[in-house]
Amino acid sequence: MRQYLFLFLLLIYTCVCKAQDPAVQKKLQAVRAAESPKIDGILDDQCWIDVPVATDFFEIRPVPGRVEGKDKRTEMKVIYDDAAIYVYARMYDHPDSVSHELVSRDNIGNADFISIIFDPFYDKMNGNGFFVTAAGVQFDAKYSQIGDEDSNWNAVWESAVKIDDKGWTAEMKIPYSALRFSAKDIQNWGLNFSRRIQRKNVQTFWNFVNPNVNGFINQEGLWIGVKDIKPPLRLSFSPYLSAYINHYPANIPGVKNTTARFNGGMDVKYGINNSFTLDMTLVPDFGQVQSDNRILNLTPFEVKFNENRQFFTEGTELFNKGDLFYSKRIGSIPKYYNRSDINSSETIIKDQSEAKVLNATKISGRTAKGLGIGVFNAITKAMQTEVEDQQGNIRESETQPLTNYNILVFDQSLKNNSSATFINTNVLRQGSAYDANVSALLFNLNDKKNVYFFNGAGKMSYLKGTASRTGFNYEFKGGKQSGNFRWSYSQVYADDKFDKSDMGFFTNNNFLDQFVRFGYNNYKPTSWYNQLESWLNFEYSRRVNPGDYQRFGIVTGAWLQFKNIWSVEVDLDYGPEGNDFYEARNGQLYRTPARFGASVYVNPNNAKAYNFGGNVKYFKKELFNGREYNFYFFQNLRLNDRIAFGLDLNFNPSYNYVSWIKAEGDQAIFSRYNRNTVENSFDAKYSFSNKMGVSVVLRHYWSDRRNKEFYLLTDHGGLIAYGGAPLTGMDRNYNVFNIDLIYVWQFAPGSELTLSYKQAAETNNDFYTKRYNRNLEDILSAPQNTSLSVKILYYIDYLNLRKKRK
Repeated sequence: MRQYLFLFLLLIYTCVCKAQDPAVQKKLQAVRAAESPKIDGILDDQCWIDVPVATDFFEIRPVPGRVEGKDKRTEMKVIYDDAAIYVYARMYDHPDSVSHELVSRDNIGNADFISIIFDPFYDKMNGNGFFVTAAGVQFDAKYSQIGDEDSNWNAVWESAVKIDDKGWTAEMKIPYSALRFSAKDIQNWGLNFSRRIQRKNVQTFWNFVNPNVNGFINQEGLWIGVKDIKPPLRLSFSPYLSAYINHYPANIPGVKNTTARFNGGMDVKYGINNSFTLDMTLVPDFGQVQSDNRILNLTPFEVKFNENRQFFTEGTELFNKGDLFYSKRIGSIPKYYNRSDINSSETIIKDQSEAKVLNATKISGRTAKGLGIGVFNAITKAMQTEVEDQQGNIRESETQPLTNYNILVFDQSLKNNSSATFINTNVLRQGSAYDANVSALLFNLNDKKNVYFFNGAGKMSYLKGTASRTGFNYEFKGGKQSGNFRWSYSQVYADDKFDKSDMGFFTNNNFLDQFVRFGYNNYKPTSWYNQLESWLNFEYSRRVNPGDYQRFGIVTGAWLQFKNIWSVEVDLDYGPEGNDFYEARNGQLYRTPARFGASVYVNPNNAKAYNFGGNVKYFKKELFNGREYNFYFFQNLRLNDRIAFGLDLNFNPSYNYVSWIKAEGDQAIFSRYNRNTVENSFDAKYSFSNKMGVSVVLRHYWSDRRNKEFYLLTDHGGLIAYGGAPLTGMDRNYNVFNIDLIYVWQFAPGSELTLSYKQAAETNNDFYTKRYNRNLEDILSAPQNTSLSVKILYYIDYLNLRKKRK
């Protein structure tokens, strides 16, 4: 009878699971707590009794829409009071199978996690996610209407986890100061929960998120009946103190090899009202962010680096609309750099390549009617370069003036996850240097079912100075964005005067580019794979004035994830002969040869303690039988949940490539050359706890250029043999070596102690050093720029401070 009863109950449970309809929006009744729970990860508080349970999660992978099994089920409860929201989470699993690697905050690592995602205004466009791993590591993020995750957003909240004989548990306390919401007496919030089981690559959501539907927040559930909560005063201060010791063996009379400095400043966050927040950094210190990965750049365009400064990455989703904002322009890589005041007979003895940021301010938020408003301002100090003349006299030359950067954004949310946006950026410089202003109107329209879309932008740039000019740019894109089969057509136009590079990143103008893209995705697993994505893309480009053809390209490829979680991607790339008007650096035409490329990428199951992968690429150019290869291999090893190592090896040789090398009067000279690029990096981390850890990154980059023959560029874009005086000193041998060793201790919520050791060296020679070990020895023996710093940042919440005073 027991067997029959068990089978009967199992049948009922199976029927209930099958009855779950992923298309139906789930709802959870809000419950006000009489008392708050103790945040310890132990779910024994009386306040959790009789609270509705959110369960029966749906998989998004590996089988979209499948209901979680009973033995791996998830149970979530949510309550609230006048101060915060509290979350109860029970994740059933075998306790020995729960993954719980210790990593630094805002990282997941090899760990299971549980999360809650709120959409307080229920606009189905914007949300905040709070994650905690089975190791107790916190991760939080903002979400925008197009599904992007902004992991740089940080809030101060509490969490605790426990692993027990049923699996693991978690509790969270999310204060209202971490959220923006209205002051209505009764509110309904968008809500979803997500869980990941790392070893099985399983991710589930409480309210089903269909991968065939565009967007993430728009597929949320509903938390109904939130009553009588009031947005608190959101005011916090984060003062900091830092100290640096820097050593560089310049060995120049009058210039110290070792220097020391002390910095102090403050970050301020203030909730102006229910919707808007002011963020300000006063005399910021960015000296402890990770170093840029510098390379030998042989192209006519600048290299775009990742932004690592938290103030310029956190909460900038409004300012990034329209692609007008490249935050490294502010202080780190300014566009305007004037050396015209430095004579050829003078020697630079102390150069500045970065301007000091004096202060920066952000005001951003969104009203209950969906109007997002953003205001950004930053001021950088003038840059001075010290030069010495032949008589030994030292003077300072201003290479960049005092500069003011501004952004203004209005972003109106519309029906069907649509929006309309106005954005303006302007750069104002002191003195005679030119100013820059760029404005844009953007729109993003979706049909009611979120299947078809049409978006676009119109932009205008205005540079005011000795040679004022106005330029225009437009772009539009339309197509199908949901379903297994997707397609789009887009067109981008920029006239020969458009320039957004003073505050944005922009390589060139004067083009009309057109793109056609087709894609087919299959998210339903088969007997031998979990997921398939494939694509076929076409690109065609012409100049606007005078209308010359530039290039045509076809790219096709596919990505496949197997049942063992390994994945492979294959790409093919073809382009016929084209016209390049930038490589010669003087406007001359260079006829680029036809090209063909093939790439294979292999990625492992990252849940394994030891995993490895990489890629192999091959490119061929018809001119001189040019060939390029790329061999990349990485491996990661986790000794345990505290210690992990990573090694990346990249070898990129090319043979018989051709590019510009110098100008001789009005004539461009090209060379045929061989080139090797080797980039190796090693990283390691040790986590003392979920709030304390140390990490190190070592990187050596070596690249060269070995010229074989020189050519003159003809008026028709071809090459003829160079017959002038012999060219010497044209080879290049470039090395960069970096060490970034950082210790971080989060000694209180939002407060950190950081110790940083950095070492960097760079050499750029005109002679070739053949062997890798010789280059490594040379860069290690070159003058090293070494710095040691300590920074203490303390978070002060005004509400907590007021409570303590009472």
